[in-house]
Amino acid sequence: MAIDGNDWWRGCVIYQVYPRSFQDTTGDGSGDLAGTVRRLAHIASLGVDAVWLSPFFASPMADMGYDVSDYTAVDPMFGSLGDFDALVAEAHRLGLKVVIDQVLSHSSDRHPWFVESRSSRDNGKADWYVWADAKPDGSPPNNWLSVFGGSSWEWDSVRRQYYLHNFLSAQPDLNFHNPAVQDALLDTVRFWLERGVDGFRLDTVNYYFHDRWLRSNPPLATSLDGTNTETNPYLFQEHLFDKTRPENLAFLRRFRSLLDEYGGRAVVGEVGDETRSLQTLASYTSGGDKLHMCYTFDLLGPQFSAVHVRRCVEAFEKAAPDGWVCWAFSNHDVVRHVSRWTRAGGDTGAVAKFAVALLACLRGSICLYQGEELGLTEAELTFEDLRDPYGIRFWPGFKGRDGCRTPMVWEGEAVNAGFTSGRPWLPIPPGHRARAVDAQDADPASVLARYREILALRKAHPALVSGSIRFLEAQGDMLAFLRERDGERLLCAFNFASGPADWPIPAEIGNLEAVLSCDRPVVGGGTLPLEPLGWFVARLR
Repeated sequence: MAIDGNDWWRGCVIYQVYPRSFQDTTGDGSGDLAGTVRRLAHIASLGVDAVWLSPFFASPMADMGYDVSDYTAVDPMFGSLGDFDALVAEAHRLGLKVVIDQVLSHSSDRHPWFVESRSSRDNGKADWYVWADAKPDGSPPNNWLSVFGGSSWEWDSVRRQYYLHNFLSAQPDLNFHNPAVQDALLDTVRFWLERGVDGFRLDTVNYYFHDRWLRSNPPLATSLDGTNTETNPYLFQEHLFDKTRPENLAFLRRFRSLLDEYGGRAVVGEVGDETRSLQTLASYTSGGDKLHMCYTFDLLGPQFSAVHVRRCVEAFEKAAPDGWVCWAFSNHDVVRHVSRWTRAGGDTGAVAKFAVALLACLRGSICLYQGEELGLTEAELTFEDLRDPYGIRFWPGFKGRDGCRTPMVWEGEAVNAGFTSGRPWLPIPPGHRARAVDAQDADPASVLARYREILALRKAHPALVSGSIRFLEAQGDMLAFLRERDGERLLCAFNFASGPADWPIPAEIGNLEAVLSCDRPVVGGGTLPLEPLGWFVARLR
């Protein structure tokens, strides 16, 4: 089923490129836009619908490009606007949509807007950022914390005030309560729309607004299972006042209205909310007048079980019946899922194949992260190798995000695995070479081959792209559900367990015609047998 028209985003498959680690063409050790153009054919060969580019904008790189100093310029590290235009043209020639990051909640402290804002209390951009006086004892105005450690307030000696930063102090938060700030940001979005981009991924979309009265956050009432509370005190608070504010909805409507002027454009938001992620996703995607879709971190953590996946999917379906979700198992911010989910002594390749089959069968759009189609594991780096300020700050309790950002491996026997002729900005793990693209391209049993096969399956079946989902009862670590659309009914079954399982097929299912499976189980006597990490997709006849 081809996805086209204004609804191309609904059920689409997106491939995330982290440009600095994708392909270098200059020999400086960092990937660039020309390198991405060179490798677009690989992305298209997977059968995906869109490519998402992580930030390539002008930046001092304090947070690897998520600190933007010019929203309408390409950083020289990545090339030029001409290189970007060439990327859009080639992607469109290959049938790929282009989605780019927008980092709107904060800028770099080197951005001209902030340079002017911090110069005095009465300049033209004095209130373009969030400034506040100190308490009488000189301490910050409230207890808000930075995700990257410490207070989210930084003292500025020129204005003799504090400014807000939810991340690094080099990433001051813009003041969205000021309409002029919204207008300026939307103008930069229009710039990229005019250059032909098809969509945007909004970084930290629920961080745009802060509480006008700067009220302190209360402590978190209950501990969060599976989070890094032991290493990051940020997760000790319930973030009621420093993010996810109700005023954000009006701005998202303005953003959507701008996109709708161009037709056929889409936006996906990143929701980082520890206690209200699904409720936030529902409010941001409902009504057809805000975001087209959002993703949360619910399936980006360590939990790997049938119960967890069903709980997350059903919770979304209940919270946002008219919304749309984008599911992902890996991205540039989390440990790669084959490392998170492979049990001790297990086969990472089997986990990779199982996971993509599961992801492709879920209701929603889906996002793949570069290298997962090769079954790449998380890289183990030394402290001296780290570039991520988050990891440097919390080492060794939290090792940061560099382990999932190491360069792509293209040619197993080539210098630096074909990524660069120079010294790569992050080390290339020796174990990744055996999983290089050229090593897997000719192997019909490889993880790469399975990705292509499963994504082709999804595209061929409308029920998988945008059909309904209904879970069936299953015991143990077994997940079974039906996908339905336009008369097509598909059974999807997955055995998460480390041992074999026999699933009693409900009477309502009737006869089955196998579509695709991992080990071609023999269905008989009303039972579906599945091996460990086995899965099965069949058409109901």
